[in-house]
Order: sequence, then structure tokens, then C-alpha cells
Amino acid sequence: MEPKEKAALLPEKPGVYLFRDAGGRVIYVGKARLLRNRVRSYFLESRWIDAKTGSLAREIAELETIVVDNEREALALEHNLIKQHLPKFNVVLRDDKTYPYIKFTAAEKYPRVYFTRRIRKDGSLYFGPYFPAGLARRILHFVHKRFLVPSCTVDLTRTHPRPCLQFYIHRCLGPCVAGLTTEERYAEAAHDVKMLLEGRRHDLIKSLEERMATAAEKELYEQAASYRDLLRTLEDIEERQRIAAAQGDDTDVLAYHAEPPLVAANLFHLRGGQVVDRREFYWEDLDAFDAKEFVPSLLKQLYLEAEYLPKAIHVPEEFEDREILEEMLTERAGHRVEIFTPQRGQKRAILDLVRNNAAHSFEQRFRVMKPTSKAIGEALQNALNLVEEPERIECFDISHIQGSDTVASMVVWEKGRMKKSDYRKFIVRGAENNGGGAGNGDSPLQVYRQNDDFASMREVVTRRYKRLQEEKRPMPGLILIDGGIAQLHAAAEALESLGIINQALASIAKKEEILYVYGQENEPIVLERHSPVLHLIQRIRDETHRFAVTFHRLRRGRRQTKSALEGIPGIGEKTARKLLKEFGSVTNVRRAGVERLSELIPRGRAEKVVAELAKLQEQP
Repeated sequence: MEPKEKAALLPEKPGVYLFRDAGGRVIYVGKARLLRNRVRSYFLESRWIDAKTGSLAREIAELETIVVDNEREALALEHNLIKQHLPKFNVVLRDDKTYPYIKFTAAEKYPRVYFTRRIRKDGSLYFGPYFPAGLARRILHFVHKRFLVPSCTVDLTRTHPRPCLQFYIHRCLGPCVAGLTTEERYAEAAHDVKMLLEGRRHDLIKSLEERMATAAEKELYEQAASYRDLLRTLEDIEERQRIAAAQGDDTDVLAYHAEPPLVAANLFHLRGGQVVDRREFYWEDLDAFDAKEFVPSLLKQLYLEAEYLPKAIHVPEEFEDREILEEMLTERAGHRVEIFTPQRGQKRAILDLVRNNAAHSFEQRFRVMKPTSKAIGEALQNALNLVEEPERIECFDISHIQGSDTVASMVVWEKGRMKKSDYRKFIVRGAENNGGGAGNGDSPLQVYRQNDDFASMREVVTRRYKRLQEEKRPMPGLILIDGGIAQLHAAAEALESLGIINQALASIAKKEEILYVYGQENEPIVLERHSPVLHLIQRIRDETHRFAVTFHRLRRGRRQTKSALEGIPGIGEKTARKLLKEFGSVTNVRRAGVERLSELIPRGRAEKVVAELAKLQEQP
């Protein structure tokens, strides 16, 4: 039965409908109060004037429906099916920046805290969201400084010979090295952090007061003083939060700017009447953009599963499911949630402000405006989930042809620009690469080593940062590796062999453009092709590759040139080097002729050189 005929037989009940194309793929998911009326409307030619409906109707090959009891169930089911199928005609939420949380790894023997934008069912506790994102980072900084509980990628299931820099600057208790702390001391600090993040500041303050008194009784005055300083800080935080809570209700404001197929949206978070944070969303493929569907689709994906819900949401236009969505969000939040469109006054002015910012975001993303180095640094920190904003990036790449003439390059990006004076070249020593690949006498192990990019990466990274240690120079904010997970782990092994155990390290796979951050490999990062962060990383990666390939060609060319001369009987390395220094190339040596060559070497050798080079030229 054709979809149009099937639509005429649908019941007049609420439900969800799915359109599939000829290949069986779900291309659109929708909900309806009356299934028959809504689905039949897609097959009315009078509606095909609308670009989206016309494009969609032409691709429908199969129709599927699910009947439910009421519109609320239909809305929830529609949301879940869109998440499951990601249909191309639906508005699917994509953003470079999600809500910031603090992750507490409660399942670990030595729990740690991390800034994150992804909640996973991994046994950890998640606290937040925090507005602005800087607040979460300030809390983490406070935790590191006052409680000495770290945010690191160190494997704490085994001991290490020495701690990282965080221990020496008194921001970590050092559980990675035996004898630096005790399980009881660390457990106490971790418990304090958990109480702080749970909002149990009163219980934490009471516990610290008791410990301060105990330390004073035992005449441990330095320890008592540290408890006193911590208490003062916590009491100050408590007072500031009470003031902020009394200033007003929470409001989110959503607006967008569309030039299909490109769309940019902004979501501003207002707390106490002030803008504390914002999120940006981008779409590159909304050819059939429908303003009436865009806003409700976005709201459902933003709030139906959100951990935190504001009391008011302002949107640029009314939509059909507003009342149902309000009811569902109110039930979920435990307080009244209102969705409305301001028409005048201060609220309308804020909505217009958000709309203007959405237009500016559109310009920055799609008109390829160059962001400031500060903005790109912050975006890089957020995208890669780094502890600190990287001011300097050092990127590595390996270059060879079938294991011969293996070289590596390192390029540097610092404070918004490439720093060519700090570029470095490496001749890989570990591989047997001075010949032309594997010879007849090479063992299988030698052939393997010649083509082992991972061993080459380990060697180069080790050499680079061993030298930095010897010269007592600082590490870069981020080390970037051109390659996948295997190359990333090779670099990590090199750093760990040097005792560098808490360094920001990432890699970018060439074809897929997937980013892997060391310690977060199970959460690969895929950035949109218009993302300025992706553009920066690609630019650094491509420059590293260019630098490595140029050096490799130079090395290979020199070797092949010397081999052409040294292959002539009676001409050794010293004579070949002498001729090349004088004439610059084998071609120029051949063109010089016997008389000119006789001025540098004996005439007999000169005649032999000219004759042999002439034979080489005649060979195909």
C-alpha cells in the first residue's frame, strides 16, 4: 500500500509518525494530536509550495506510526525517536559547548575531580551545571589548592618514581608515589571535596571546626591554621551564594539567525537578572528550514533531559506544543516552568540582544571571521576539555617512504601564531633508515623497525622533552600528535619514561579528523567542519606535515645524489662531497665536462665520472 493510501486509514488519535526513504532510512519523525489529519496533510500538493514539505514528500517511500494515549506521551516518544534515528529532515541539536559539570570519580581508590561537559554512567558523581563555565574551573582550582585533590590523567593503580609538578606546587597530595600521603589522609580530603560539591557546606564547616580544635589541642598549629584559612574561604562562599540567590529568578533566552542551509542559535542564561553564560549552536545542512518547527524541536532536545531547568524560557515566537512542553518541564523540575514570547519592555530588549548575538555568531562561524587568540584558546580548552588554556602547542609528525630516510618534525603555535624560530627537525636514529629500505640481509625485526612509526614517535618525543628537562625549560600547554590512538599512546609512553605524567596530550587522525585526548580516549571528539578549533588544529597539523615532508625530501635527495656519484668506481665519499660542494648537483657535474672537472680531480677520474653519468642519463 502506498504511503498516501495508508495515511487515509490512520486513526484520529494522538501518536508519532516516521517517514522512511527507499533505502529504509528514517528521514523524518513527527508527533500529532490527530494522526490521520497530520500525516495526510503531507501528501496535499497545495502544501508542496513549502520547501521542506515538498522535499520531504518526494522522498517518502514508507510510513510507520505509533499510537499513544495522549499528546504528552507523543511528545516524549518523538523526542526519543529523533535522538535514536537522527533524521535528516528533523532539527537535530549539535553544539560545540554543552553544560559544564564537575566529575568526582567516586569509584576510584583515590577519587579525583574533573571539569567535563559529558555525563556518563561510569560510577562517577556529577555536580552542576555551573554558570558560567569559569565558575566550575574556579571551584576546581579551589579544590586543588585547598584540598589537594587533583585533576590528572595519571594511572593511580600503580606507583610512579616521582610526582608531577602539581605536587611540588602544593596542589596535589601525591597519591601516585608511595610514601607521600596515606590512604586515610587522602580519603579525608576526598570526603571534604564531596561534601563541598554536594552543597553540604554547613556539615563541612562543622567538621573542619572540630578538626581545627583537635589540631590546636595537639599543638599542631600549622595544621590548625590551614583549617582556619579554609573555614574563612568557605564562609565567604556561603555568604556570596545567599546574596546571589536573593537577587531574582533564573531565565533562559533563546534566539536564532537563519540563512538556510546555515543556521546559528544562541541560548543566554540569566541569573539574578544578569547574563552569566551562553551557548552557541550551529547547523550546516538545514536546506528545508522551518521556523515554526525549529524552536520547539530545539527546546525539546535542550530541556526534556536536562539536569537543571530554569523558571522561565523566552523564545522568539509562539509554537504549537508550548503548553504541553510547559507541563512536562514543570513536572520534571518540581517548580513552575514558563515558556513565552516577550512583546515589549526589558524582556523584549534582552530577546533582541540574544538575536543580535546569534547573528554575530553566524558571521563568526560562517563568514570565516578570524577570532582573537584569546577566544580561540578558550574554545580549544573547552573543546578538548583541558585543565588550562594552552598558550603554546607543540605538534609532531613522522615522515618516510617504506621505512627509508625516516625523519620527524615539530612545529610550534604560540599565543595565536606559528612560531617558526622554534620549529625543530629530527633524524630518527632508532630505525635502520640510512639505506633505501630493507635489504636482502635485513632481518624481519629490522624491516619492522624501519616501518615502525610508533617507535619513531617514542624516540622523537623522548629526545625533545628530555632536552627540555635538562635545560629546565617549561613544558608546552598542549602536545599534539599527527596520528591516531596508537601514535598518541606512543607519545604518552615516551613522556612517562621521562617522569612526565600529567601533560596535556592529544592527537588528530588524518582522514576522519577525529581528535583523541589522552586519558579521554573513550570520548573521541568530532568537531564540525566550520569549527574554528578544528581549523586551528588542522592548520598546525598541516604545517607539521609540510615541514616533515620537506625535510624528508631534502634528506632523500641528498642521499640519492651522493649515491649516484659514489656508485662510480674510484669515486669515494670525499670526492663526491667535493664535487657536489663545487657544482651543487649531479646534473651540473655532468654538464661541467672533463676539462672543468680536471681542475678538481685527476683527469682519469674526471673522464670516468663524465662517462658514467652519461650512461645513467641514457637509462630509462
